Amino acid sequence: MKRYIFPVALALSLLVGSISVQASEEGGLPAAGTNVHDQASLQRGAKLYFNYCVGCHSLKYMRYERIAADLGLSEQEVMQNLNFTGAKFGEPVISHMPEASAAAWFGKAPPDLSLEVRAKGADWVNAYLNSFYLDPSRPVGWNNTVFPNASMPFPLWELQGLQTAEMKPAKPGEDAQVEKLVLSHPGKLTPAQFQQATRDLTSFLEYASEPAALERHAYGVWVLLFLAFFTLLAYMLKKEYWKDVH
Repeated sequence: MKRYIFPVALALSLLVGSISVQASEEGGLPAAGTNVHDQASLQRGAKLYFNYCVGCHSLKYMRYERIAADLGLSEQEVMQNLNFTGAKFGEPVISHMPEASAAAWFGKAPPDLSLEVRAKGADWVNAYLNSFYLDPSRPVGWNNTVFPNASMPFPLWELQGLQTAEMKPAKPGEDAQVEKLVLSHPGKLTPAQFQQATRDLTSFLEYASEPAALERHAYGVWVLLFLAFFTLLAYMLKKEYWKDVH
């Protein structure tokens, strides 16, 4: 037994270390509270994405057909309510915004969001969506506390309303920093409703970053049961082989 203790302890320490590193990389942001197994949340997030985001951002690794299968939607529901580009059911989600025009308007073409959550984390994406504020000094009139000087206009402003920034008193030679954001003009949703909306949108983007996770998590239980059964079988076989040795 002693020779197995060290490898198991090493594996557990590496797992805990990787989790702590990931948490530190998120920068102590508030937890997004996403749940990719909540199908209703994914459906609401898909609705938000296709109504407010797909005009600029593609999901080139996702196909309408796959979204329908994973989110429990029919082909008719997807094509009527989520497909605004005229793409076929089996084609990927591609924005119709020309890259050259987008680069001229925003300084660079809007990025594809297929792997956004995998790259930056759900907490970061959710915090980013909640941190836009009016800034007349910026070319598009918006700024963001999570990603300062972002060149992206805020597509969800009608839902959240208009946030303004209260600045900290700046010391000589230092730039002014945002102390807090204030909702100066309410939107169509209450603050709690808007937080739920951004959580749903982040959940959908988290699903889009790894759609196979839905199936992988379902298979995981059966894999663990198989390993447990195989371990028991191997132990019984070992005892049978070694019973006449001593």
